[in-house]
Formats: sequence, structure tokens, C-alpha cells
Amino acid sequence: MYKNNNNDLENIKNLKYGDTILSCEGVTVSFDGFKALNNLSLYIKYGELRCIIGANGAGKSTMMDVITGKTKPDKGRIIFGDNINLLKLDEPTIAEIGIGRKFQKPTVFGNHSVFENLELAMDDDKRFFKILFSTLNNEQKIKIEQTMELIGLKEMYNKKAFILSHGQKQWLEIGMLIMQNPKLLLVDEPVAGMTMQEVEKTGEILTSLSKTHSVIVVEHDMDFIRSIASKVTVLHEGSVLAEGSMEKIQENEKVRKVYLGE
Repeated sequence: MYKNNNNDLENIKNLKYGDTILSCEGVTVSFDGFKALNNLSLYIKYGELRCIIGANGAGKSTMMDVITGKTKPDKGRIIFGDNINLLKLDEPTIAEIGIGRKFQKPTVFGNHSVFENLELAMDDDKRFFKILFSTLNNEQKIKIEQTMELIGLKEMYNKKAFILSHGQKQWLEIGMLIMQNPKLLLVDEPVAGMTMQEVEKTGEILTSLSKTHSVIVVEHDMDFIRSIASKVTVLHEGSVLAEGSMEKIQENEKVRKVYLGE
């Protein structure tokens, strides 16, 4: 349990739309002399949907690894909210205080129903006997129902997860993250392998989530990025190459040369 400062988590809960929720400043990560991140600085606001693009090796995955505590940087600082230093925390604690990550490949409990997957992911006491003998209260049931509605799986609440399509499994995993009450969601290539209809639905889900969460989306599908992006960050060789609206990014000469190959 996070015990650093009793006011820290309360400050996170009380963030207002437009407040800075994540500050990455001068972050550098090296692997055998190669700088995966090179003096990276990035700022995310509460209630923002930020899209991160860049060629393979630009530093996107390493950036998410550092934010979630999987990788420790050589130097720099990463602050969550006003003053929570993420570099002093491990992965489970970072998840506990409100940062959720969804990887490209969905991980759901195939032999459990959609409802049960969301119940198991709930931000609650996970001790075995607590789960075994617990009964959901009305508030918990409502939260699960609202989440199923958001991810478009309410009509499949009793279906086993293994029968879901690839896209539906992705949505279910997003729902499982929501059940953990994160303030910041990191989503890695959410539409890879999806049908056009699933891509459209995923865009709707992420856009809706950004009304109550901060969402960072890393994606290669430029059509999808265009459909959801309000602000885009372009990474190149571990640093921010450009940042702004999709229109400005597309007009940026450096981006066109480096990323778009023009």
C-alpha cells in the first residue's frame, strides 16, 4: 500500500480538467550504449487523450516502461500529479496509485464470463478468501454494468471471454483496467488486427474515456490517429520531435522527412 504522503493520493483524486497529471522531464534510458530515450520531456494533462507516434525504435515502448516502473531511467524525473515521484515506486505501487497499462496483446480470463472478468479486475481486496465469500454490493454492480455499457459488451455479460473476437477481448481488457480506477491509462496499439467496425468502436471507447481519465495512446495506424487525436506527440530517437494538432504534425517538415518519409 502506498504510504508516502496521505495527501498525495487525495490530490490525484481532486485533479481538475486541464491540470497536469504527468510530467516527464529530461528522461534518458540507455541500453548497451544505445539511448532508447534521450532527454525526453513530456507533459500530460488530466482529461487529455494524447496520441504518441514514431517509427520503430523511436522510444515509445521504453517511455511507457519508464512511466509504469518496468524500467528505471539513467537520469530525469517523472512526477505523477503534484509531487508523486514515480522513480521511487515499483510497478505494483504505480498501478495502485492510478496508472494503468494495456499491452498490445489482450490478457483476459478465457474461461470466465465478461462480467466475471470485470469483477476479478475490480479495485478491491484481492485476498483469496475475501473473493471466495464476497458478495457484490449495489455500487459495485452498477460500476460493472456501466463499464460493460462503455466497452460495448453489456449484451455479452454472461459469455465466456474465450469466444470473444480479438476486438472484443481488447475492449474487455480496457474495461478491466477501468475497474481498477486509474486516473491515467496507457494503451499500446489498441487497434492492431481489428476490423474496420472494431476500430471505429475502439475510437469511441477511448474518446469517451478521456472525459474522465487521461489517456495516452501509442499507435501506428495513422487513419485511427487522425480519427481520435486532439494532440499528437512525435518521438524520434528517444526525444520529442514535434507536438501539436494532427494538422500541424502533418505539415511539419521535420516530421514529413523523418516519420512520413517525404
